[in-house]
Amino acid sequence: MTAATPTVEGLSELADLLADGGAVVLSGAGLSTDSGIPDYRGATGSLRRHTPMTYQTFTRDPRGRHRYWARSYVGWRQIERARPNAGHRAVAALQQGGAVGEVITQNVDGLHQAGGARDVLELHGGLDRTVCLACGDVADRAALDVRLRLANPGFRPEATDEVNPDGDVELPEEELDGFVMVDCLACGGGPLKPDVVFFGETVPRDRVDACFGLVDAARSLLVLGSSLTVMSGYRFVIAAAKRGIPVAIVNSGPTRGDAKASLKVDAPLGAVLPELARRLA
Repeated sequence: MTAATPTVEGLSELADLLADGGAVVLSGAGLSTDSGIPDYRGATGSLRRHTPMTYQTFTRDPRGRHRYWARSYVGWRQIERARPNAGHRAVAALQQGGAVGEVITQNVDGLHQAGGARDVLELHGGLDRTVCLACGDVADRAALDVRLRLANPGFRPEATDEVNPDGDVELPEEELDGFVMVDCLACGGGPLKPDVVFFGETVPRDRVDACFGLVDAARSLLVLGSSLTVMSGYRFVIAAAKRGIPVAIVNSGPTRGDAKASLKVDAPLGAVLPELARRLA
């Protein structure tokens, strides 16, 4: 290992586990923190300071929906500028080398794909798309941003520098009234929602089934940067363990799945993954 990368306990065992290929990755927000997108539950997680938007509030409360879009309009600047980090690029390299197959990600930032990964299944959707709650039309978020810029030429709120994982930022309540939201172009009036799974919303069944299928066919499950606190991701660890599929977890700090893991590497992903990719190249 390089002088800049300290010896990491369990790294050699992890390389041995992945050497035969066939691993499926399950990634979480911890993989994107080095790209400037905070996680929810880590040491600096946004749940410590920020209550995320829930599906119930978004769909039932027009004021809550307006608040989200005003904040998301500002937060989109940082999401759009975010770039893949060394961990994302290492996952792509592990794919290219055959150690890793498909990627299941709980992240909504698109950084796996931007980092070169293929066959990425976005469990919780993607912030780069919108969906109409009335007609179901799916559209490009960048196109919406152009429309919002035209509708809000004077909207220049003071915002915090840190975007939340669901794409919005904190804004003072008094600054929200000046924001103008636009509706769906396809049906001419339906309210828009980012094409992501909010807290309290159910992941589409066909998407969950596709993930279970990937896990069932895997030689191993490699969990990267997820605390596995919510069942949305943890259920795949449970399924792998029940089937005798080895589970390896790389995360800074404890996770809900540690007791079911064949191997746990407690270290920063930015140190572990590039070295792992180098060893398996």
